[in-house]
Order: sequence, then structure tokens, then C-alpha cells
Amino acid sequence: MQYGICNLNIVPVRVEPDDTSELVSQLLFGEQIKVLEKRKKWSRIRIAFDHYEGWVDNKQYLEISEEDYCLLESSAEELAVDLVDFAVQPNSQQLTPLSIGAKLNFIDRFQLQFDGRKIIGVQPKEHLLETAYLYLNSPYLWGGKTPFGIDCSGFTQMVYRLNGYHLFRDASQQAKQGEALSFIEESEPGDLAFFDNAEGEIIHVGIIMRDNYIIHAHGKVRIDRIDHSGIFNVDSNQYSHNLRVIKKII
Repeated sequence: MQYGICNLNIVPVRVEPDDTSELVSQLLFGEQIKVLEKRKKWSRIRIAFDHYEGWVDNKQYLEISEEDYCLLESSAEELAVDLVDFAVQPNSQQLTPLSIGAKLNFIDRFQLQFDGRKIIGVQPKEHLLETAYLYLNSPYLWGGKTPFGIDCSGFTQMVYRLNGYHLFRDASQQAKQGEALSFIEESEPGDLAFFDNAEGEIIHVGIIMRDNYIIHAHGKVRIDRIDHSGIFNVDSNQYSHNLRVIKKII
């Protein structure tokens, strides 16, 4: 087994080993991976944080030892918390851009210096919404995980991750976590609401707010009304998503 770490700001993870293939997720700076298969140009990888699999360009990660991989796995995450920041190479003053959620645990191994704000460990549940607001108006991007483009489950995963909690990558996977609630009235800000299609498949997720509002990624990260039927879009004045279940994760 080979191991790697992302040494660039945002790296696409694709369905197939091709630059035109569908984006399914992204690697952020400092994330570690297992290399399941390596070809001339592409590697099939498994992301350590959520075990998501896909293909990345071999030029867009660095190999690390199993020892370093295990060390990263066992260490509390140190994550950048500003929307955009940078690290600097002291000798050359060359800058490396960093997006919110960049993992900083091994940054010294890249001979980089980071003087920005970071967060370590578990934060109180009430901090979830404060983090969610940072992504407001971020454009929707299937497979995205940053303020420059993010999907619904990438949004919820990153908000929870930045507060020290673990969510899986897809909405259908996240829906299997936590404790189901019977009514919206039982929910607290920070709980997750899941929505299904006509076939009963979970296709969307958002974060419950106070007073029957929800923040979610739909076209952009936005705030809408929610009731027992689903999400009521305040711009179109119609329901956009059918409520399936509300889950208390923490």
C-alpha cells in the first residue's frame, strides 16, 4: 500500500482517470490519502477522512510513508479557518494559497510557514451555524468542498469538520448517522435535515437554523424556510425539496 498527502490548495477527485471525468469530491491542502492503484498519470485513491474513493492526477499529491500517514491519522486536525489564507516559503517568499479547511498538521514538512488563524479539536455545537454563515453565497458545485464551489453534503461535511466532528461525504451516507427526530420542533440549530426524491432516495441535506429556517447549498449556499413538508424557497415562493428526516448528529 502506498500513501500520499495533498500539497496543493484544491485538487479534483474524479470518477474516472481523465481530466474531463465527473468531479465527485476534492482534496484540500494537507489531506492524506491511501493509494489503491497507481497508473502512469493517475492514481485511484481513498481519502483518509471519509474513505471516499476516486482518481487524482499523480502530479497533484506527494507520496508519504506509512508512518507519516498513521501519525496524521492519530493527530487532532489543525484546520485553517479563514475563507482564504496563505502559507509562505521563508527562503523564497513564495506563497501557497489555502482555503478554509486546509489541514495544517504537516505544513512544516513542506517547508512552509503559516501565521494565520487555525482551529484544533471539538468546538461547541452552537459554533456550527457561525461556521455555516462563512459559506453563504458560495456557488453550488457538484463535488465541491470550498467557498469557491460546494455541494450540499460537502457543505455540511465541512461545517461539521471545522468544528471537530466527522460526517461522511454524501447526503445518503450522512443520513445514516445520528439520531432521528420525529418533529422539527424537537430539533436544535446545527441538526441536519435530509430530503428525498420521488423514488425515496436521499438527495439533499441542509443545516437547521432557529425559527424554522435552514441553510443549505442549492444554486448557492442560501437560507430558506423549512416546515414539515420541506424547504420553501423564499425567491421562487415554492417548495424545492421534500423533507424525509431530521437527524441529531451531536
